[in-house]
Amino acid sequence: MPKMKTKSSAKKRFKLTGTGKIKRKHAFKSHILTKKATDRKRRLTHSTLVDQADEKAVKQMLCI
Repeated sequence: MPKMKTKSSAKKRFKLTGTGKIKRKHAFKSHILTKKATDRKRRLTHSTLVDQADEKAVKQMLCI
């Protein structure tokens, strides 16, 4: 059986923390920023963790 290939899109978007959780960035921060409030843009700057419900799917994409 051949090796499993990691999804390149997932490889670029997710990082693994030291404890095994998956880190992600917020969406909606790349363009059309003029109509968004400053505090909203500031909140979107910080990274967060992938929700527990989606963790299995992301790990599968990353071949973990």
